[in-house]
Amino acid sequence: FIGLFSRSSNCISQAMDPLMISAASGMRSRMESLDLIANNVANSNTAGFKADHEFYSVYQEQDSTLPTVEKHFTDFAQGTMLNTGNSLDLALSGKGFFVVDTPSGPLYTRNGNFRLSPSGDVITQDGQPVRVVRPDGKPAKLDPALPVEIDPKGGIQQSGQTVGNVVVVDPGDNTRLMKAGSTYFKLDGPNPQLVTAPEVHSGSLESANVPVAESAVRLVSVMRQFEMLQKAAALGSDMYRYAVEEVAKVS
Repeated sequence: FIGLFSRSSNCISQAMDPLMISAASGMRSRMESLDLIANNVANSNTAGFKADHEFYSVYQEQDSTLPTVEKHFTDFAQGTMLNTGNSLDLALSGKGFFVVDTPSGPLYTRNGNFRLSPSGDVITQDGQPVRVVRPDGKPAKLDPALPVEIDPKGGIQQSGQTVGNVVVVDPGDNTRLMKAGSTYFKLDGPNPQLVTAPEVHSGSLESANVPVAESAVRLVSVMRQFEMLQKAAALGSDMYRYAVEEVAKVS
């Protein structure tokens, strides 16, 4: 009796496991997708934000087909220009990143929502210094009491005099950039190259490259897929329990 029950239960378990494993793997991959999409939507109004996406793969393990998120990647496509009228709001066309000097090293961003500190430094909204240099390469100081004008090449003028240039760099290969917050990136590898003729738009910000309507539809779709996989896992569990109970009755 014990041997018959054990063999029967083992056969049932082998039949049910592929369903349960596939459902669990699918739910895990959909959870990763939900996190990415939700973060994209949450940052759709953040200047300079670059959307994240996932790359799916399917692996075979014994009798199970396992859908998994193999890797994440960032979409560096250009966002649209939003006019603000603030001369210290800067947007870039084409390649390039602004440099933000932090205590832990340089970070790179497309978010040009800058302001002027009382000490004359161009800083981010969270108070980090933006790299602005004089013609001799030394850090530039601006006069907080004077208006600021910034030309399309990043040159900063006050009272008709060029007092500095906003540094714009190009890493060459954007795959070397790793996110360090919503709009900051760290660079893995050699230092980026200076962009000598950047396209800087003063009085504008680059919007997030998140298609909000498409992302919302996709969010609903992935949530429905997750719910279906939950039902499949629950069904598999019920079938397994029912089968074990029937085997026990027959035995």
